[in-house]
Formats: sequence, structure tokens, C-alpha cells
Amino acid sequence: MSTAIEVQSVTKFYRRYSYRRQFATLKSALISGSLAQDLKPEERFTAVADVSLRIPQGSVFGIIGRNGSGKSTLLKLITGITKPTSGEVLVNGRISALIELGAGFHPEISGRENIFINGIMLGLSKEEILERFDEIVEFAELEAFIDAPVKTYSSGMYMRLGFAVAVHVDPDILIVDEVLAVGDEGFSLKCLDKFAEFKRRGKTILLVTHALGTVQRFCDEAVWLDEGMVRGYGDPRRVVHMYLSDIATAEEALLSAEDKKKLEATVTEEGSDDPATTEAPTQEGPPADMFRASEGRWGSGDVRIVEVSLENGDGPTHLFQSGDKMTVRMRVTTAQSVDDFVFGISIFNAEGVCCYGTNTNLEKLIPISMEGDGEVKLDIESLDLVEGTYKLDLAVHSREGRPYDYHRLLHTFRVKSQIKDVGIYRPRHDWGFSSNIRFKRSSDD
Repeated sequence: MSTAIEVQSVTKFYRRYSYRRQFATLKSALISGSLAQDLKPEERFTAVADVSLRIPQGSVFGIIGRNGSGKSTLLKLITGITKPTSGEVLVNGRISALIELGAGFHPEISGRENIFINGIMLGLSKEEILERFDEIVEFAELEAFIDAPVKTYSSGMYMRLGFAVAVHVDPDILIVDEVLAVGDEGFSLKCLDKFAEFKRRGKTILLVTHALGTVQRFCDEAVWLDEGMVRGYGDPRRVVHMYLSDIATAEEALLSAEDKKKLEATVTEEGSDDPATTEAPTQEGPPADMFRASEGRWGSGDVRIVEVSLENGDGPTHLFQSGDKMTVRMRVTTAQSVDDFVFGISIFNAEGVCCYGTNTNLEKLIPISMEGDGEVKLDIESLDLVEGTYKLDLAVHSREGRPYDYHRLLHTFRVKSQIKDVGIYRPRHDWGFSSNIRFKRSSDD
């Protein structure tokens, strides 16, 4: 299979803005040497670092990664908008690219005039543009606005016009950046249909998107860029899985750090000689309206929660799949024997709605005694919540409700799910249909 695009060990540096080193003129810069190669490491930013790719002709190739990972820079290198600092880019065929919203459009003139200007820039003659003009306008769904100045267009109208021109110049290689994200669902489906048509005709498509389901469904190969470097390359499902695993690791670290920071803000000053007061609640009484209270910690400190761990079957984590087993584990301590205590846990969603709450008193567990260090855990066999961010209230108090240690919204976890249902609770369920009602399973599953 012949190659449409080959990227050979390409690196792209940009100079960091600084007042410490400036050239007076372009001539002095050229005399002194390379504008980028001679910069010290701290004076330059590496947008793309030693990237090599081979994109076969007639394939759909996806590029994924976080914002700022080098995706758009790589597209600009492939399209020739910018040149690599080192390495080489080889392109076999005519490129049509939509990599920046409104790029190539003059805002003061009409959509009609912009179609002709863009078409000529992409290599069509005036006659060829006239032949395709009605198709372009119809595809863009801009019949009523085609003679209005482009500056009056919404972002979605910009995108529709740009995409319509790009696909109707009949390129060998179509390059599309994340601009499709501004389109409505109906037009996005029309674009995906166009991708399928291009693929059938042996055209090459290079797609940059955060829609990972689209990458898995439509792409033959994919690459994951991170800080300008290739972190994964090959089968789209494997590359997407690697990317999501890395996101989950970073998300876990962020949630853990945020919880630690919130807890540290609730403890008393370090250096106290009294171990009973170190890491004790910062106030004894609860707010007047507990369910309207923001995050915080209060209580007498007679019993203290000294450590909290959220776990699934694999160990401590802040990320769960809907339906996972969840264990909430608390390490607790008391300086003297206590015979009146209740442990409680509540789950709240991001809007502050209580999803579930229970305590040992509600479940008819009568306290007898507690002294020294101990552990309390609650096992939830199936965390049947919809996707979202949730927070925990954890507490130990007397049977009459006097708080010993109350953690209000100090512990966060997230539930992930491929099913984007709504609400809070996701009960176990199955659909049933009569024989004359038929479905097929989505390929995303």
C-alpha cells in the first residue's frame, strides 16, 4: 500500500518570549545563526519532539491527546503552514485542510465570495467552483445566508462553510482538526457520512479529535501525542485505552492531592504537645443547617477519624466504574474508652443532592465499647451510580447526635460509565422487546 503522508523524525521548536535575548533585526538574527537551533533549552519550547509516522493512502488516521500536546502543530507541519526545525515531512497528493475555525475566510465579504476565494486557494478553477457551488451551499445549509458577510456567521456556520468547501474540492488528503466539535449533532453525522464516502473512494483522512468513540469506530490507525512525543501508535482501540489509562492516573493523582489539601486545611497547628488535639476537628459544633454547609470538619475530638481510604477490588482509588464494588475504610482512634458512638457515611453528588446515607444506629448496631486505634469499613457491593463526581460525608458521633469528628464533603470520587444515562441511581435492568421490534448492538460497546 502506497504512503500518503510520511513524517520522518520531525521536531519543532518555538522560542519562548523573553527580554533577555532579542535580535535587533532579521539580518542580525541570520548572521548570528539559526533562530531556533542555537537557543538554549530554557529559551525554547518543544511543540513536537522527534515524531515519526507513516499514514497509508486510503486510510483514516486519528490523532488524540490533551490540549497542548502538539496535535495542531503536527497538522501545521503536515500541511506546510509551518516548517519543522528538524526532520522531514513527505506528502503524496493534494491536501485540503480544516484546522482552524474561520481560517482563510475574509470576514468583511460574503460567504459566496469566500467560497470562490477558498476554492481558488485550494487549486480549483473558477469554472470548477461554479460547477460545485450549489452543492457546497446545500451541504453547508447556508442557502439563506450565503450573501451575508461572513463576520455575521456563528461559529457553527463558519465550520459548516469551511468543511463544505474542504470536502468539495475533491482532495487526495482531507485533514480535519477539532473544529467539528462546534457543529450540531445533525451536521456532525453528515460529516461522518462524508468521511465514510471518502474512505470508499480511497481518499486519506487525518482526523484530530477528542471524540474517542469516533476514533475507535472510524480510524484504521491512531497516534497518541503527549508533550509533543508519541506515547502510543497503532490499533485505535489499544491507543485509546492507553490514553484513557494515563488520564485516569493523572485524574487519580489530582483528586488525591485535592482531598489531602482539604484535610490539611481542617487540622490544628502542627507541633501541639497534646496528641489528642493534633489533627483534631477545628470546631466543636456543626453549622446551623448541616445540609447547606460547605466542606469542613467539626466535632469534640472524643473519637477521631485519622485516615480515610476509598477502594475497589484492586486497591485504593478515587475512580470507579458504575457497578464496581466500593469499600470505604476509616482508621479511627480515641484517647480513652468510649461506649457511645455511631459511625455514618453519606454520598452526595456534585449538585449537593444526597444520593444515599446510612449509619450504624440506623442499622440497629448498638455500641458497647471502643478504645485506642481501630478500623471501620463499609462495603458497597455494587456502586450503581450514573457517571459523575461525588463527595462523601463521614462521621462519628454519639447516639444523640453530638459530633465527635464530622468530615463534611472532604472526600471525592468519580464514577465512570460508557452509558451516558441521567439522574443519580443506575438500577440493574434489562430491556425486552417483542419479535417485531429489532435492534443491533452499537460497535462502541
